[in-house]
Amino acid sequence: MQVMMEHIRTPKVENVRLLERSSGQRKASVGTLYLSATHTIFIENNPETRKETWVLHSMVCGVERPPATPSGSPLVLRCKDFRVLQVLVPQERDCADVHASLVRLSRPENYSELYCLSFNPNVNKEEREESWTFIDPKADYKRMGVPNNLWVSTAANSEYRVCDTYPAELFVPKSATPAVIVGSSRFRSRGRFPALSYFHQDTLAAVCRCSQPLSGFSGRCQEDEMMLQALMKSNPGSDFIYVVDTRPKLNAMANRAAGKGYENEDHYANIKLQFIGIENIHVMRSSQQKIMDVGEMRGASMTDFLWGLENSGWLKHIKAVLDAGVFIARAVADEGVSVLVHCSDGWDRTAQACSVASILLDPFYRTIKGFMVLIERDWVSFGHKFSHRYAHLDGDPKEVSPVIDQFLESVWQLSEQFPCAFEFNERFLIAVRTHVYSCQYGTFLGNCEKERRDLRLRERSHSVWPQLWKDRSQYTNPLYKAELGQSQGILRPNTTPYCFKMWKGLYNHAEKPPPPRQSPADFLSAVREESQQLEEELTNQQERIAALTGRPVTWEKMAVPRRSRRLPHRHSGPDPPSSYSGPIASSELQNSHPPANQRAQRAGSAPSGPPGQQLRSPDLEDASACSDRESGVADLSSRSSCGGDDSKDPELE
Repeated sequence: MQVMMEHIRTPKVENVRLLERSSGQRKASVGTLYLSATHTIFIENNPETRKETWVLHSMVCGVERPPATPSGSPLVLRCKDFRVLQVLVPQERDCADVHASLVRLSRPENYSELYCLSFNPNVNKEEREESWTFIDPKADYKRMGVPNNLWVSTAANSEYRVCDTYPAELFVPKSATPAVIVGSSRFRSRGRFPALSYFHQDTLAAVCRCSQPLSGFSGRCQEDEMMLQALMKSNPGSDFIYVVDTRPKLNAMANRAAGKGYENEDHYANIKLQFIGIENIHVMRSSQQKIMDVGEMRGASMTDFLWGLENSGWLKHIKAVLDAGVFIARAVADEGVSVLVHCSDGWDRTAQACSVASILLDPFYRTIKGFMVLIERDWVSFGHKFSHRYAHLDGDPKEVSPVIDQFLESVWQLSEQFPCAFEFNERFLIAVRTHVYSCQYGTFLGNCEKERRDLRLRERSHSVWPQLWKDRSQYTNPLYKAELGQSQGILRPNTTPYCFKMWKGLYNHAEKPPPPRQSPADFLSAVREESQQLEEELTNQQERIAALTGRPVTWEKMAVPRRSRRLPHRHSGPDPPSSYSGPIASSELQNSHPPANQRAQRAGSAPSGPPGQQLRSPDLEDASACSDRESGVADLSSRSSCGGDDSKDPELE
């Protein structure tokens, strides 16, 4: 970090005023500003609080210097987590030095300047080495039953010979020969040939991914046609595959003029082409900036807020991502048809669509560890350009785009419709997003697996996943019940426009924060933990009594009187019931837990009895079980997993 220290012109400035606008702070704090090689630190002068504010330089996306005022020279720091800090420096010269220092410190020019590579990795060598083995995508393929007699591992890309942005080990159809793989890669943009992303064991259908073909208006490739034929043959239950082009059709047609484009159905006899309409990275970058402006509104009228939300187009883009995942999931689970997904280069929209589909199809990816595996597989291993998209280094601003932000928000939207289906809460999604941008760990550095290997990140940095797992108590959703039908089956979200919400917990920092108190999510977690402790104590007492008396103790379950009057089903909040005809799992499925293939056959069936028969117990589990019906727990539809008080502050009225 000696190199970064050289860019600090003024390491310490006293009598600085700090106003954190993003937290609703109304009165500036007076203190001392420090600049280190990795952080900007502000420490209050107030001896009672001595509050410290730390801002990692890699989290700063912009430093503005408005005109000086009679009270001092202001600086505005805009952060990648949407915090906005306003600093007032007494002397204009000090302000200029701090500004110049922060501009350089927040724009590292090479990887060695980043935070995660700024310390000696051999201090905790054993811990570092273990951190990189915590998540293993290969083990996830084994969980899916791959390799098998349909899908096999190929060595074609060992040492990244065929495609340098793909992982070294890939799974392809058993009938795909090395010659077919190489020939297909030459006909695909960036050499990204079709490879397996997810295998559905019940239907034997698969989700595969690649990039656009180099077809132009009339080009074709025999090996690529054979590759898609092999994909179709790897699913014995179907005589065709869907090719999902996640781009708007107009964009895909424009690429044909550049010698690229999309598959010609006359050349590929076994495909059905489907366009989704997710816009490109430039549209998304502009859209997020507009939604950020909406989040910074203070005292805005309803008209201004709704106009800003509509003008941003952000929720429309989130809907497009979810629509892509829903189409793929239905094709795989309901029709039993394999799907090949691509966009232009196959590392942005393709990653979004494949990972959303996996979450809808497989409850494992709705757990904390499963979600880590999913990101490691579909984003890290398959070559999502993290360092370019999230501006880890000073580079082309046109390469920056909130691709993974949209995926995380899609998952949040799902968690709002299905509050009991996800083991993790909103905090976990925000924590993952923060680490994508922060460069505190080496997990998300670089743009592909080969680049990470060349940077020797496993030898020079730590992986983020063990730390998130260690802190999982903060990220656990208290409503999650692994045994419930909502958690076990395929999710069928309603994607009509009025189901989507603005993610207040991420974007809206302008409101004054609520007074410190226990959030509903924290309260539920505490109740669950106390209940578990009481159950353990009861078990211990039973064992002691059994040891003293020489016979086991049995307890009669007393029926608790309940009101016979049944309340009508009320729907509160903007979330409508789901568009499908019945819940994912009936009471029979919840109680008997049939094999996975039977679950898949019954997934869309309506329950045989009234909704009340699905309830499993009269305690907290009632709320979770009721959430299996349609879109989830209606009374919790507008809750935030991070908690918070939505009551308005009289000062802001």
